[in-house]
Amino acid sequence: MAYNFKEVMNKEERFAPGHRMCAGCGGSIAVRNVLCCLHEEDRAVITSATSCLEVSTFMYPYTSWKDSFIHNAFENAAATCSGVQAAYEVLKKRGKIDDTYKFIAFGGDGGTYDIGFQSLSAAMERNHDMVYVCYDNGAYMNTGIQRSSATPMYADTTTTPVGKVSNGKPQNRKDLAAIIADHDVPYVAQTTFFNNFKDLHQKSEKSIYTPGAAFLNVMAPCPRGWRYETDDIMEICRLAVETCYWPLFEVINGKWILNYKPKQKLPVEGWLKKQGRFKHLFKKGNEHLIQHFQDEVDRRWNALLVKCGEEM
Repeated sequence: MAYNFKEVMNKEERFAPGHRMCAGCGGSIAVRNVLCCLHEEDRAVITSATSCLEVSTFMYPYTSWKDSFIHNAFENAAATCSGVQAAYEVLKKRGKIDDTYKFIAFGGDGGTYDIGFQSLSAAMERNHDMVYVCYDNGAYMNTGIQRSSATPMYADTTTTPVGKVSNGKPQNRKDLAAIIADHDVPYVAQTTFFNNFKDLHQKSEKSIYTPGAAFLNVMAPCPRGWRYETDDIMEICRLAVETCYWPLFEVINGKWILNYKPKQKLPVEGWLKKQGRFKHLFKKGNEHLIQHFQDEVDRRWNALLVKCGEEM
């Protein structure tokens, strides 16, 4: 089916405006666009880990969610979503529910990569018919910009501060999409805001309508934590893809597929320069840190090419 951006975005909004997410926030953009891919006749149950998303979109008695919404603790969004989905299947078999529901869990990287990983792993392993969407902004932004296992190497955060004895976070980020793919689930994808949202929309629809467990990892920049001008968000996402820091791929029933291969792979330096959390890397004498970051991007990109059967 041909992709029609105008048609997708002219659907009735499932995520209402008026919430309190920051201007230039990737999380709210991710949620709005994922929900746009629900078919109009379907209803949804949304579960959300404690996060910026939760505290800014559901302030009793006001809500931005048009579908049923459940606020979870930090660690159990996937467990709640899988439990509701299992109950729905039972009630449907008994003839007590006729409507078609889809089940979507949202969480930031702190509640997904770290604190909520155990419940996410369990839900994926049980192959519940649900989608877990991680809006990955690379730190615990809601509680003060502390590092998470999704935080990139050398990022300046409140728990990995840059100074005389530190160059930021010393460890590289966890590759969670690859870890979930190893759970042997039907669908895993990595995406961001790129190419007029086409990649995000197509993968969102696939993840929602693929039977069984699905995982969507969306790079969703945070203006406060990453320290960029709000109108730079789309350029930051473009550079993440063109430098191969954030490759676009999907894993369908175990088969790795590369969705975009830059004609000319750009140096990661251009992506780093757009963000204040990496400004220390551009001080004289720190050139080797940028090279180390580039080497790691290249290593992961080459490993992905091998998985996808692409030429290096």
